[in-house]
Formats: sequence, structure tokens, C-alpha cells
Amino acid sequence: QVGLVESEGGLVQPGGSLTLSCLASGLTLSKYSIAWFRQAPGKEREFVGAITYTDDSTNYADSVKGRFTISRDNSANTAYLQMSNLKPEDTCRYYCAGAYLIYTFLHQSYRYYYWGQGTQVTISS
Repeated sequence: QVGLVESEGGLVQPGGSLTLSCLASGLTLSKYSIAWFRQAPGKEREFVGAITYTDDSTNYADSVKGRFTISRDNSANTAYLQMSNLKPEDTCRYYCAGAYLIYTFLHQSYRYYYWGQGTQVTISS
């Protein structure tokens, strides 16, 4: 099976932390820039952040900058989204996406061919 698989999300209290992983199955992660997107019910999908395959440079949406960190471990074929100081407005379904040999305009969803199935993250006390 070829694709991306996110780890399970969960319920987290406001101010808490959670790390999601994105396993590249049947793909060579080192050749893919990876992004995380999220979508709340009734809202459009939103770019969260991305990491390039070239030099691991990252960029983030203003709404998560300073709270979220994206990293990758090519030897494990896995990318990560570390989330801290979580807020109720971070409640969304989170998706990882892979773009083969692409490292520009990574905030645009059309750049990505592979998408994970999504995982629900709920921030609530």
C-alpha cells in the first residue's frame, strides 16, 4: 500500500501538547516535501505548515507559528507535527500531504499528490 498514514489524534486539554506522525508507506520520504493541513467542520481546509525535502526548511501559518513544529526523520520514513500550547480553535481534522520533488508554494494544496486519511484532534477541557 502506497501512501501516507497519520497517527491517531486525540482529546487534549487547552494548553496541552500533542505530536502527530505521518508515515510514508511505499514512498521514499526524502524525496517529498511534507505539509500538514487541517479542516474544521463547515470550514475550508487550512495550511498549517510544511517542511521541504531539500534542506528541511519549514514555514508555518501565522495561527500556529511559535506553537507548532514540523520535523522529519527520513531514516524512519516519518514526518512529525509537534503541537504545544493548544487552543480550542486548533480543534480540527489534521492531514499530512506529500509533494514529490517540489519545494515551492507548499502552502497550496494542489502541490500535493499523496494525502493521509486525516486524524481528529480535539482541544477541550
